[in-house]
Amino acid sequence: MDRLVHTSLSALRGAMARQAATANNLANANTTGFRAEIAAVRPLWIQGGTFAARAQASEEVLAADMKAGEIKETGRDLDVAMLGDALLAVQGPEGDEAYTRRGDLQRTDSGLLTTGDGYPVIGDQGPITLPPADSLRIDQNGAIWIVPPGGDPNQPQQIDRLKLASPTGSRIVKALDGLFRVEGGGALPGDPTAKIASGSLEGSNVDATKALVDMIEASRAWDTQLKLISTARELDGSAADLMRLPD
Repeated sequence: MDRLVHTSLSALRGAMARQAATANNLANANTTGFRAEIAAVRPLWIQGGTFAARAQASEEVLAADMKAGEIKETGRDLDVAMLGDALLAVQGPEGDEAYTRRGDLQRTDSGLLTTGDGYPVIGDQGPITLPPADSLRIDQNGAIWIVPPGGDPNQPQQIDRLKLASPTGSRIVKALDGLFRVEGGGALPGDPTAKIASGSLEGSNVDATKALVDMIEASRAWDTQLKLISTARELDGSAADLMRLPD
């Protein structure tokens, strides 16, 4: 009977993990550039003696769905949408190089260029700092052009270039902070052919309808495992009654 109980408990943990991944996707259905997480369950067989008939459920996030989200024009100078499979290089919380599809760029009081969630954007010379300017634009190659205060609008100056990278040929993984990194460490080389759409933003690629269906399925799986545990308890009680000696 313990086989059924332990297997059901393992399945309950898997259902909880699936619900957590699905809830995270739903919570970010409107987050700029968000990539939905793909979770899956696989059996882990316990080896040795009588344990060979038992399998534990392992629920884990395998990867991120890298399909493109919908691109909408905003007209804002600092909004950029990466095209194709291009990724924007940013500085992670630990100072490492990471990558994102989030293009709602912001300028801090000190002039530091960051993403909407606060990560410094990396350029050719490291984190990008914007000087005072009368106007600013980012072209399709990621080059940042400004017109200095009082300068000639017809003669803009290039101050830096966004580092755009392609994951083609490299294995990248999505971390808990929502950023992508090269598996095993390291950095992606810049992709000179990568393009962006200025004045536009890419939305989340989460399919809210599918995510809701996944949440319902995970909830039903949870209920099923609870019923199995209750059934195991009833069977165990019945077996104990049969073995009880009469007075």
